Amino acid sequence: MLGASIFLPFLPMAPIQVLTNNLLYYFSQTTIPTDNVDEEYLALPRKWDIGNIFKFMLFIGPISSIFDYATYGMMLYVFDAWDNPSLFQTGWFVESLLTQTLIIHIIRTAKIPFVESHASPALIATTVIICTVGMILPFTWAGAALGFQPLPWQYWPLVAAMLVTYAILTHVVKVWFIRRWGL
Repeated sequence: MLGASIFLPFLPMAPIQVLTNNLLYYFSQTTIPTDNVDEEYLALPRKWDIGNIFKFMLFIGPISSIFDYATYGMMLYVFDAWDNPSLFQTGWFVESLLTQTLIIHIIRTAKIPFVESHASPALIATTVIICTVGMILPFTWAGAALGFQPLPWQYWPLVAAMLVTYAILTHVVKVWFIRRWGL
């Protein structure tokens, strides 16, 4: 958000939109305690390694920023949102909510998410519900009250491609990290 506000003539996301994004995301994560842990991970006792967690954050965290900036570029140059703050904010709100909600499925396992390892039904359900709410919200009266506007149909295949690319890149970096430093 700080990076975008340097070059945008408007707020990248209004405060109420940030709060709504956070509320929805936090709701989606309330079911993490119900999640399934891979059997292999439970086979041996493990210690917390703050250094490894810190390194993991340093490698995985910036990937999200790359896709935020890609979304900024898409909203500004593909959808010409320079003079349409509502369109920009809506596009970034949706992409941000989808990526941060889906990332838990990538980082929760050393395996291939959705293929070799599945989250608990409750975590999958809250993920699907919140992602659906986030995608529908701009088309509702509540979305309009939050300053959102309906996104053009061309937005959806582009954001879908970004989500798939984000998931693959994050998984590849995660696998590399695990091979290099372990869990």
